[in-house]
Amino acid sequence: MLDDIEISRQTQRQPISQIAADLGIESSELTSYGNAKAKVNLSLLKRLQDAPKGKLVLVTAVTPTPFGEGKTVTTIGLTQGLQALNQKVCACIRQPSMGPVFGVKGGAAGGGYAQVIPMEELNLHLTGDIHAVTSAHNLATAAIDSRLHHETRLGAEAFTKQSGLTPLNIDPTQILWQRVMDHNERSLRSVIVGRGAGNGPEHESSFDITAASELMAILALSRDLADMRQRIGRVILALDTSGQPITAEMLGVAGAMTVIMADSIQPTLMQTVSAAPCLVHAGPFANIAHGNSSIIADEMALRLADFVVTEAGFGSDMGFEKFCNIKARQSGQAPSAVVLVTTLKALKANSGLKSELAITDPDMTRLEAGFANLEWHINNVRRYGVPAVVAINKFPTDTDAEIEWLQQQVMQSGAFGCEVSEAFAKGAQGATALAAAVLKATEQASEFKLLYKNEQSLESKLMTLAEVGYGADGVELSELAKTQLQRLNELGFGDLPVCIAKTPLSISHDPALKGVPTNFIVPITSLKVNAGAGFVTALIGKVMTMPGLGIKPSYLNIDIDAEGNIYGLS
Repeated sequence: MLDDIEISRQTQRQPISQIAADLGIESSELTSYGNAKAKVNLSLLKRLQDAPKGKLVLVTAVTPTPFGEGKTVTTIGLTQGLQALNQKVCACIRQPSMGPVFGVKGGAAGGGYAQVIPMEELNLHLTGDIHAVTSAHNLATAAIDSRLHHETRLGAEAFTKQSGLTPLNIDPTQILWQRVMDHNERSLRSVIVGRGAGNGPEHESSFDITAASELMAILALSRDLADMRQRIGRVILALDTSGQPITAEMLGVAGAMTVIMADSIQPTLMQTVSAAPCLVHAGPFANIAHGNSSIIADEMALRLADFVVTEAGFGSDMGFEKFCNIKARQSGQAPSAVVLVTTLKALKANSGLKSELAITDPDMTRLEAGFANLEWHINNVRRYGVPAVVAINKFPTDTDAEIEWLQQQVMQSGAFGCEVSEAFAKGAQGATALAAAVLKATEQASEFKLLYKNEQSLESKLMTLAEVGYGADGVELSELAKTQLQRLNELGFGDLPVCIAKTPLSISHDPALKGVPTNFIVPITSLKVNAGAGFVTALIGKVMTMPGLGIKPSYLNIDIDAEGNIYGLS
């Protein structure tokens, strides 16, 4: 079978203008970036504000493993399968971050015959949205440090006389807005800035990966440009010397930040190998962010198509939970059905059992033990009142006996349906059975419900997420988190939902706890309000908001030839 990038190159693409026209996007609503991709103007939403909405299908997965479960492959494959069944369908996915592209994945466009094309353009830069978020974010960092420098250098009276501005009295130990970049760089997790004469005051800082920026969350959760402008104005950059928040609006930088991000609010239209439309918007990382594509992209697709397939990051305890409790809470749009992706390899790896057998070899002992993880995720989806269809992403090494056993177990577990997906190798035809099952699932009456209510206290929400969401025995707040919790309540942020930042490799906080962990306490190390995005982030255990490169990163395989052909992406 050809490599992903070769499949992408050899696929005959439709002009992006044709993809748009077939979906119902008018030429005046499209700004082309070459023949392969185009921005979709928000004027489309005004034109279609009274159009009926289609049905939303959300793709999630079991607890991730290093072997890859194929969630994006299934998202794109299901879209193509629905298209093959003569359904008007559109996919909505997130833009890949170059951090994992060069670090771990080597690409995040799907794969095989279930991918978005051209895959190199999706994986590298696209239309520049992530760069715009990076630039806007770092402008605010430069602005807060510059203001601190000038107020400290001149003193309050002289500063006001020279600038005409009211001093903000920034506390250099309480600068909350750190820097970002779209690469994995562990050496920048903790830095000192302001060193050297005339550059201070010197203070501690750090870098996060751009996908973890609150601006990325704002991009994903905004409804229009005016909403994004207001949200950016509410971003809290620092505290003053009396402990009061200093916002981007107070600093006067919110307008300029929004200007930088103005074009990024428009989703990017691309196509799959079967010429199905796909809207790409916002960023990844459901472990440290909310990990879902944008409300705007969903709204556009739902007004244009009968079915919309979107993807939530990592397992159902991560992106799916955040879709429900953060994104759906703000958008009001619930999924009609959920597809839960699994593989035989994933279940064997999640068993927690050691074996001399290779992960691809038949091993009923590990498979039976690992099924508990899939069953937990099925029950987790059902907890939100949405029918779950299990998609078994099939690999060539999988045996029929193991597949049949797994299907039987799934159908006894309370899932609505279970189908094998061979979208990677067969494209649309490998996903038509899954698509048919999903169509039936969307016909069921959905009783979507949230895990907690707005009026619950922040501590109660944390307890609910830990005990109900993960099966923990409770939470344990660090002394820092206790202080931050009290301060957040005093500032009036107690009614916000919570975004848990934790390892994706376990339902618990500990990546070593496989399967369905029990008898554990969730350690909350710190809390941070994202006032513009509208949620409170809780950092759990040893989670990092800036990934690091591994010992053999994917950039070692990526290069370009003299004709400009990129290779090594997969």
